[in-house]
Amino acid sequence: MIDDQTLPILNSTGIITVIKAYTASQPGGKLEAFEYDPGPLGDGEVELAVESCGICHSDLSMLNNEWGITQYPFVAGHEVIGKITATGANVSDLKTGQNVGLGWHSDYCHICHSCMSGDHNLCSKAQPTIAGRHGGFADKVRADASAVVALPEGLNPKTAGPLFCGGITVFNPLVQFDIPSTAKVAVIGIGGLGHLALQFLNAWGCEVTAFTSSEAKQAEALEMGAHKTLNSRSKEALSEAAGYFDLIISTVNVKLDWNAYINTLAPKGRLHFVGATLEALDIAAFPLIGGQRSISGSPVGSPATIKTMLEFAARHNIEPVVEHFKFDQVNEAIAHLKEGKARYRVVLSH
Repeated sequence: MIDDQTLPILNSTGIITVIKAYTASQPGGKLEAFEYDPGPLGDGEVELAVESCGICHSDLSMLNNEWGITQYPFVAGHEVIGKITATGANVSDLKTGQNVGLGWHSDYCHICHSCMSGDHNLCSKAQPTIAGRHGGFADKVRADASAVVALPEGLNPKTAGPLFCGGITVFNPLVQFDIPSTAKVAVIGIGGLGHLALQFLNAWGCEVTAFTSSEAKQAEALEMGAHKTLNSRSKEALSEAAGYFDLIISTVNVKLDWNAYINTLAPKGRLHFVGATLEALDIAAFPLIGGQRSISGSPVGSPATIKTMLEFAARHNIEPVVEHFKFDQVNEAIAHLKEGKARYRVVLSH
């Protein structure tokens, strides 16, 4: 990755770890080799030797400062798989050498109502892994031990990284809304998030439909767990599905005719957003009121839900479909994702 012969930095407290990473210095900038001193390890923190790290669209959004919160130099990467190399004085549940993962959050306040209720992912002071700190496009990364989750037996560490963002994002709604195994569920967007949603929903026991306008993806969607596909560009097909679905999960970040999708919801059905579309939702009220339908959204899950998701994935052999790039190919990997060529997640590895 980066020259391993670099000497460690010395300061008044002794030898401090030098973390070698890839960083962008400006919005949309090329990622270049970068080193930084993380300082002493916090009492509640762990340090991971990064073995692999997925790339998702949130990394691209942050790289380009689309959300207005990026700080430069910027080190992306929040789908990290690695081994613990050091633990803080107050860490007792994680051990050196353990295989673990780190996702969107690296710390929480631990004292708010959300945290005390187990909904750490809803903590207003939760610390994103790639906002206000440096992420996993590096040889090491640090996080509070509460945000790091051990990998269960049977989970492939070479492909597990995307589960810590993409996977938990589509799994979380199943838990939050107590989706029954008899539900009829559709997924909009068969990409990095959608291909995982199909696998989880199938294993959950649901009847699964993939909305897709791509003929090439129809066969793939069926292979990944969909029982049927529906052409999202066909007004006739959407009309025929009126009142059918109990849940629709949208994974896309573009504007669609949301009212057409709402029309396919059964009474008390739910259109749920996990894709971060930046455009306002143009939605008519009467179809919601008449059918007692709901619109909702959710972020990633809490550490406890992530643990449950990982165990579920291991039990049902759910695995992200990934393309591997070396860390020193990070710019090529980002371009590959940006151009829409990823099938279906991109993972950097050493």
